[in-house]
Amino acid sequence: FSQLSQLNQIMKPICLLGHMRSITQVRFNRDGDLIFTCAKDPHPSIWFALNGERLGSLVGHNGAVWCVDCRWDSEKVLTGSADNSAKLWDTETGKCVLSVDTNSAVRSCGFDFAGTSAMLTTDKTMGYKCTILLYDIRQDPAGQPACQMLVPESKITSAVWGPLSRFLITGHENGDLCQMDVRAQKVIRTEKHHKGAINDIRMYKDGTMFVTASKDHTARLIDSYELQLFKTYKTERPVNSADISPLRPHVLLGGGQEAQDVTTSGAHVGKFDAKFFHTVYEEEFARVKGHFGPINSVGFTPDGRGFVTGGEDGFVRLHSFDNDYFDFEFE
Repeated sequence: FSQLSQLNQIMKPICLLGHMRSITQVRFNRDGDLIFTCAKDPHPSIWFALNGERLGSLVGHNGAVWCVDCRWDSEKVLTGSADNSAKLWDTETGKCVLSVDTNSAVRSCGFDFAGTSAMLTTDKTMGYKCTILLYDIRQDPAGQPACQMLVPESKITSAVWGPLSRFLITGHENGDLCQMDVRAQKVIRTEKHHKGAINDIRMYKDGTMFVTASKDHTARLIDSYELQLFKTYKTERPVNSADISPLRPHVLLGGGQEAQDVTTSGAHVGKFDAKFFHTVYEEEFARVKGHFGPINSVGFTPDGRGFVTGGEDGFVRLHSFDNDYFDFEFE
């Protein structure tokens, strides 16, 4: 009986295999009962978070899907793809409600606080400049943005809405971090906290701060309003994704070598672990093994009682924390 109870306490992940290529982004809905995944194949997937069962796929894209976001009421899903399009989907039926064509690949996307506007950022390729596009999804637009803003400098690699959707927070290829008011067509504030490209930006639950993940081997905790640097979390390899726990003072980091540099390293080497840092003390206190390739996207569940990772190996691993995690006190 004691052995059985020990087995039940061990943190066993649920492995979700529904993509044929590398995972690019993993997201939860606000309630935490659905997981949205997209990969370098053209079919984003929706899963039940409770048991890892697949709800279905969103069929319509013709290229790698770089980003996915779910509206606060879980009724609509937004995806952006390398096929130069973004699509709005009905979560219940999986039907495409709206499709928007862009000049280049859509790198990041997101619903605003109210769920009435959608933000897209496009790549700087083929002579086209990096562009931020805002769409009002309450109307049925003929693919025309409500407003757009060209980004003349370094291209945007990640972007999120700021507190109450007053502005956008954008991370750039050269390490710049900007606050942008797209409606007023101006850059409010620019800071350079990173030396490499910012791969991911994830907002804290109350919008007061966010965490960035960068190629310069660091993740940083930054104030949303002034872009003031709070904390730095250092690793040995590029950080592809990071998230802040909504429940405990912990930050989750995922990364690894560049995918092209990975040769025959196994999962046991420690290059591809999910790393946990204390938010305040900036110290790593735990690692979780599993992936046999770099981790491209991570995220805590909205209740903070589990986390999910998506890797270059095409697997999505869903973890529920055991009792040891909640009993753990940092000394």
